[in-house]
Amino acid sequence: MMASGWVWLCLLLAGWTSNNSMAAKITNFTIGAVLNDDRHDTLFREAITELNSDFTLLPVNATLHSASMRLDPNPIRTALKMCNYLIAQQVYAVIVSHPVKGDLSPATISYTGGFYHIPIVGISSREAAFSDKNIHVSFLRTVAPFFHQADVWAALLRHFHFWQVMVIHSADVDGYTLLNRLQTQFQSNDDDGEQREIKFELTKEFVPELEDFSKELQEISEGQSRVYLVYANAADAAVIFRDAAKLNLTGAGHIWLVTEQALDVPGVPIGALGLQQMHASNEAAHIRDSLYLLSSALREMEGSEKDITAPPQDCNSSGAVWETGRLYFEYIKKQVLNDGLTGKIAFDDNGDRLFSEYDIVNVNRPHAKTKVGQFFYSKYQNVLKLNVNDSEIVWPGGLRQKPEGFIIPTFLKVMTIVEQPFVYARRINDPSVETCNDGEVACPWFNNTAESSTDRFYCCRGYCIDLLKELAKKNNFTYSLALSPDGQFGSLSPKNGTGKKEWNGLIGELVEDRADMIVAPLTINPERAQVIEFSKPFKYQGITILEKKQPKSSTLVSFLQPFRDTLWILVMVSVHVVALVLYLLDRFSPFGRFRLANAENTEEDALNLSSAIWFAWGVLLNSGIGEGTPRSFSARVLGMVWAGFAMIIVASYTANLAAFLVLDRPKTSLSGINDPRLRNPMENFTYATVRGSAVDMYFRRQVELSNMYRTMEGNNYPTAEEAIEAVKEGKLKAFIWDSSRLEFEAAQDCDLVTAGELFGRSGYGIGLRKGSPWTDVITLSVLDFHERGFMEDLDERWIKLGSGQQCEHDEKTPATLGLKNMAGVFILVAAGIVCGVGLIFIEIMYKRHQIRRQRRMELARHVTDKWRTMVEKRKNLRAALENQRSRLKSNGKVNDSMTATRRTVGNKMAGSNIRTANNTEENLATLMPGNMMEMQSAQYHPPDGVTGLFSANRRSKLTRGTSVDMTDPLQQQPAVVCGRPGLYVDFSV
Repeated sequence: MMASGWVWLCLLLAGWTSNNSMAAKITNFTIGAVLNDDRHDTLFREAITELNSDFTLLPVNATLHSASMRLDPNPIRTALKMCNYLIAQQVYAVIVSHPVKGDLSPATISYTGGFYHIPIVGISSREAAFSDKNIHVSFLRTVAPFFHQADVWAALLRHFHFWQVMVIHSADVDGYTLLNRLQTQFQSNDDDGEQREIKFELTKEFVPELEDFSKELQEISEGQSRVYLVYANAADAAVIFRDAAKLNLTGAGHIWLVTEQALDVPGVPIGALGLQQMHASNEAAHIRDSLYLLSSALREMEGSEKDITAPPQDCNSSGAVWETGRLYFEYIKKQVLNDGLTGKIAFDDNGDRLFSEYDIVNVNRPHAKTKVGQFFYSKYQNVLKLNVNDSEIVWPGGLRQKPEGFIIPTFLKVMTIVEQPFVYARRINDPSVETCNDGEVACPWFNNTAESSTDRFYCCRGYCIDLLKELAKKNNFTYSLALSPDGQFGSLSPKNGTGKKEWNGLIGELVEDRADMIVAPLTINPERAQVIEFSKPFKYQGITILEKKQPKSSTLVSFLQPFRDTLWILVMVSVHVVALVLYLLDRFSPFGRFRLANAENTEEDALNLSSAIWFAWGVLLNSGIGEGTPRSFSARVLGMVWAGFAMIIVASYTANLAAFLVLDRPKTSLSGINDPRLRNPMENFTYATVRGSAVDMYFRRQVELSNMYRTMEGNNYPTAEEAIEAVKEGKLKAFIWDSSRLEFEAAQDCDLVTAGELFGRSGYGIGLRKGSPWTDVITLSVLDFHERGFMEDLDERWIKLGSGQQCEHDEKTPATLGLKNMAGVFILVAAGIVCGVGLIFIEIMYKRHQIRRQRRMELARHVTDKWRTMVEKRKNLRAALENQRSRLKSNGKVNDSMTATRRTVGNKMAGSNIRTANNTEENLATLMPGNMMEMQSAQYHPPDGVTGLFSANRRSKLTRGTSVDMTDPLQQQPAVVCGRPGLYVDFSV
């Protein structure tokens, strides 16, 4: 490797020329070989001959030729020999094996072939450097590199359930490449779907040619993991094993996984597990498989490509790049040999072999190894499978039972945070004087940011403190408890001065290995689960909304709440519709009250509309109906149906009235997370959560809640206590937080209430470091606590009855009704009284008016009767006069008598104007005796001051401008009108 610069310099100065024009199709192909000895050279030539006899593996009419040379320890001589012996024969590819001593020759062959784009196939070189295609541009190999052992190690660790390991590797290309591949494999799933990630507890690297490793091993011994992965060459591995034995790291309870190079080193720990690649040392098989791959690639390329040119034939002159060599290299990488002598062969993008098979080897006694398993290719599943016989393994210390692979520390650094009712903190000023009470645990707060010491001392108690004490008692560990330095649960936040985000709060303490466990109301969410581990939830909860309780508002119409407005309207309409139908049915039925009332020999009154309405209301209100009931069968059927309807309505009303009034509960102003005031908030409506909390992460993660997150982001509070206090003071309309805490606060303060249904359901878990051996132990303990009811006891003690719940009675007992609940009913009664009094006055006034009208009617009848009597008298008088006139015609006395009478009438009517039917006015004074005038439909205009009304058939006061009929009933004499004010008129003459 050190002489690679000289090789490249020689190649660049020499250059090369190639015959890149072909007049005919190429049929002769030369394959070169750089092998270790004559035996392998003979095998190579025999394989060429065998391929030439099989026409199915070669291009049509093609023949393979061989060209070989020996390896030379000197890289310069190797490069020159390759130019003189191989390139001069225009080789299409070169097969190279690893030298017995040194590792420079294969690299030299790779450099030279890569410069001319001649494919180089390694059959024994396993160093990671050959995977770098920036240097070894045309190198492939039929053996897997050493760092591919990481795949088998990961499978073994998962098989034995070792989830935390120590890695010791060399500080070179091979060591770093192996470490990167280990990281990739540890984060991937195995064939059985195992998703648990394997963690590096500690990684130690060393510079090759190691002399002492005691200091690093001492640091490793202080860790928890007892699984050691060693990647080193034989010399360095011997030093590591020697120092490990001195520190007693090779005895019982320790597990060593070593690389192939270190498996045969003296001093390898008894019980160590190692790997051996199958067929790795069988160069004859690799030569044959390589030739089969090369011939198959030639055949495929010759059938697909038209412009195939011959390789370069010397290194003495410059020329064009051999593009066919590049194509040939890509065709070789695509080849898959399913039934090779060394198993299935395929290549990755770097030209490294895939599907390499390994034997799992156990060092069961000094200088003795036993095969205990295999990492093999499964044709049926087309994957590599691990098969290990656990019973045959001898573990360090001569044990037959698999060790745990870790030691569990008995002292843990535990972190918590103040969050009622889970953790209460009481400050003490001088811990040397004051001590914590029974049930309390010392929980100091250490200021990690201040330069001067500002530590404070507290005593903690609560739900989580009791849980921690029970865990310690059950699992026999001791602990120290401290509060979160920044008072936060933990979130990703930018580091000061840099854009890099780091975890703060409780999560940051675990990530930075400053704590071993978190016992607090720590919500389990995906973001946190990526960096720490959680136990099974010790309490399940969700997210809810806290707001200030709205005062109970009992309106005057509270008694109408059981029914909606539309239902009340329908009931009112139904009452009157039923009453109307009852009235009509009873009226038109031949057996109804209406017909019976008109029949003879019956005393029953007819069912009028008023009685029907009274009946309908009486049935609805369940009042006794003594009279006015329908008699016909049709009406009674309707009455029965109406009674059933009334019974259902009244029963439903009564039941709902109890729900609305007797069990009245204060209503919240918010309906839940989907309330429009939260989704589209107004400026005067503010809501928030705790900055950097799990609830904050939940809103940030949910796309549909992004608008709410942006609204809350500027209003969030640093702690839950501050936000709850803001809700109490009215500064904050709604606080969104964990349901357990908010329900506790609502139970303590009757002015607070939770709104809506729970959402974002999750749980509180105990946080531990990634790969912590305590994870499974704590999880099993939590499950046991759930089974035996310990968690329910904690709920009862700290959440349901913690500090005494003031609002429990208000939540579980019926509310007592007061005047404000039933004020509407009393107002309804008062309205009925007022309406009754008002109606009685209206009835009195109406009755008085009716009486006056009746009196006028009686007076009119009296006048009419008197007038009729006088008319009869006049008729009789006229008849007498006519008789007298007829008797006295002869003497002439009649004319004188009539003239006198008419003169008298005319004098009485003098001074009044009469408008006759022909619309002419005549003064009554002009109506002298002897002037006969018929005044039909005359309009009388009395003088000013004359009031009253008169007609042809009644006595009345005259009213000015009133039209009257003054036709004399005898149709011969005019009516007599008195023009003086206030007098009644007599129609008689």
